[in-house]
Amino acid sequence: MTRDDEAAEGAHPLDGAHPPDGVPATHDRLGRSGAYTKGVARRQEILDRAIDVFAERGAEGASLRSIARALGVSHAALLHYFDSREQLLVAVYDHANRQTPPAPDATALSSLTDAAAHNTSVPGLVELYTTLVAASLKDDSASARAYFTERFARLRAELAERLRAEQADGRVRADCDPDQVAALLIAASDGLQVQWLLEPSIPLADVLGALGGLLAPPR
Repeated sequence: MTRDDEAAEGAHPLDGAHPPDGVPATHDRLGRSGAYTKGVARRQEILDRAIDVFAERGAEGASLRSIARALGVSHAALLHYFDSREQLLVAVYDHANRQTPPAPDATALSSLTDAAAHNTSVPGLVELYTTLVAASLKDDSASARAYFTERFARLRAELAERLRAEQADGRVRADCDPDQVAALLIAASDGLQVQWLLEPSIPLADVLGALGGLLAPPR
């Protein structure tokens, strides 16, 4: 038994106070977390390092066993924290994506522009995102489907709230529907990131930022 296996056996999962594995209702955890500080820290270390493995190997080469070998842990230890490869990759994306939360005074558009700039600065993150979104459309992809369904709903609500505040301040035109614009902004950001994967010379943040001219009130 390896040292990691011993640590896995010694850490007890938290009781039923949290959502089922892979359903990030509060965005605090995906997969299993140990009740002890050591177990939580170990899980965070795995997430910190796994994005690098994905960037090096891509989606197809990132099996649970290969990720475990690259991280220097046993396959059994990795399974202690994550039930499946998909669940691990969803957790990796969520962890990396939340490293730079939007500023409290960010506009709806600038929050998306900043997020897109962050995504393109982390090797493999945009590819990981598009891979997982595509996987979420499959019937057997419970972790990805639950995560992205909740994520899109939350993003639309947050952006619509920011847009309403900007309309009240006179920074966004009053004749547009905040809920519809929020969905369109997310679609534009996602579509541009796919284009960037195919053609990295596209100035993604600048192109996305150009939408500001369409949202500005008429002079």
